[in-house]
Amino acid sequence: MKKILVVRNDKLGDFMLAWPALALIKSHLPNDEIHVLVPEYTREIADLCPSVDRVIIDPGPHGGGAAALRTMFRDQSYHMVVTLFSTTRVGLGAWLARIPIRVAPATKFAQVFYNYRLVQRRSRSLKPEHEYNSELACFALEQLGLRVKTFTVPPYLEFESKEIQDLKKTFVIANNIPDRHGLIFVHPGSGGSAPNLSLDQYRQLIQGLRSDRGLCIVFSAGPGELDRVRQLAKGLKGIAHVIYASVHGLADFARHIACADLFISGSTGPLHIAGALDRPTVGFYTRRRSATALRWQTLNQPERRLAFSPPPDAAEMDMASIDVKEAAVKISKMFLHQQSWVSIVLQGYE
Repeated sequence: MKKILVVRNDKLGDFMLAWPALALIKSHLPNDEIHVLVPEYTREIADLCPSVDRVIIDPGPHGGGAAALRTMFRDQSYHMVVTLFSTTRVGLGAWLARIPIRVAPATKFAQVFYNYRLVQRRSRSLKPEHEYNSELACFALEQLGLRVKTFTVPPYLEFESKEIQDLKKTFVIANNIPDRHGLIFVHPGSGGSAPNLSLDQYRQLIQGLRSDRGLCIVFSAGPGELDRVRQLAKGLKGIAHVIYASVHGLADFARHIACADLFISGSTGPLHIAGALDRPTVGFYTRRRSATALRWQTLNQPERRLAFSPPPDAAEMDMASIDVKEAAVKISKMFLHQQSWVSIVLQGYE
């Protein structure tokens, strides 16, 4: 049995997009231990990943630097490290620990610490991030003499159906939501890394949604986002809505997202959790090359995702230029009309 370490120690959304790569590695090395290095913030969600046998917490740059990582890596006697997000600290730590097979993208100064490097040119954003991650996973498996036979498909994160049915029923009863109404989660927080729609745009978007079955807007708020959500909810008129504040951690938040009939957000970590769950998603992205809808595409099936960005004649970061009224029409047509709901249900049995 070998121990394989996969590193994705940045933001939540980035880590979620590593799940196909983790699934690929585990499916080809079922009898080996797959460890993942993540920050404390994403520990809870990493514990839910079925492709991970052990979660290793990164002490961070102020927690002893590369020397601390060297000690951690040596203690585990890793056979291979696959670094999806490359930093000098991690690369140096892996080199000092003398991990035999060290795999990373051929980018940045950190690549000098790896003995197997793959040229990807991710900065061009020609593919989704999850595809870049999976390519690197395939490259790593090849260094072990393995030929990739199968690729993984969504969902990458699943809960017991009865658990989610019970949670949804409890949520609906507690908030006096009619059984027939769809739960449309709207997460207006930005996550601190990507521009988002304004509150006025979110209001216009919500006011423009039309459903054959009735709908209830569930405003979700992570830590520090509750004031923004309350401000948004205050301006709504004639629309059934409730506020869900995530105060019990990411695992609990993920279970609530699994209850969503549709998840709407900017390019945030919760949007990518919804994608991993294969829930229908609507994402709002910039056109900046490093932050496009293609580069940060969600993990759900193509027919379950819809993306909007500034038009070609607007500045690439101008989120105000997105026509949210037109977006509401497209969202309603794709996800909220009766035929759309029937299609989504049927897809779950295919």
